Amino acid sequence: MNVEIHIANSSYIGYAQEICDLIYESAQARGTGIARRSAEYVAEKIKSGKAVIALDGERLVGFAYIETFSHQRFVANSGLVVHPDYRNQGLAKKIKRKIFDLSRKLYPNAKIFSITTGLAVMKMNTELGFKPVTFSELTDDAEFWKGCQGCRNYDILQRNNHKMCLCTGLLFDPKVKPLQEASPFAKKVVKPVIKSRKTNKMFKK
Repeated sequence: MNVEIHIANSSYIGYAQEICDLIYESAQARGTGIARRSAEYVAEKIKSGKAVIALDGERLVGFAYIETFSHQRFVANSGLVVHPDYRNQGLAKKIKRKIFDLSRKLYPNAKIFSITTGLAVMKMNTELGFKPVTFSELTDDAEFWKGCQGCRNYDILQRNNHKMCLCTGLLFDPKVKPLQEASPFAKKVVKPVIKSRKTNKMFKK
């Protein structure tokens, strides 16, 4: 495997339809519904540099893109997908890290969030500093929640007025320092106390 992960640009637009198909097929296999994006939508993300694409030579093997909500105060890393032939090799984690770093670069003050039922995604997000939160701490932008309409659990979300579902909400807030940095004792170095023995020397004249 010789996979390289690139920050997308206009030279990758030709993969847009294949990316859409891969995302849709992956969602169908998992039994979860997602808002199906058009090739034009994905192409725009690629062209604007708000996506990452993983290639093995010229073969598409992975993808993820950035969406913004609430006047860019919230960012979601969406469409994370890995081709079935390349799964269980740590590639999803690498793509996740790449799109997370790109999000931090493009929107340094935005909160990055995710909702998921997948244990692997929860673990990846936790390692990046995400914390579990209630849905009330996520964006209230209607455009985001429209993306849940294709999910088989959407009726649960509706019944709870978009405040609760089977998904877990995860949030990275750039203003909240990691615990080890926030603690005043985290970087305190305790030096050992070395007692020196004083000796009285007698001198003869």
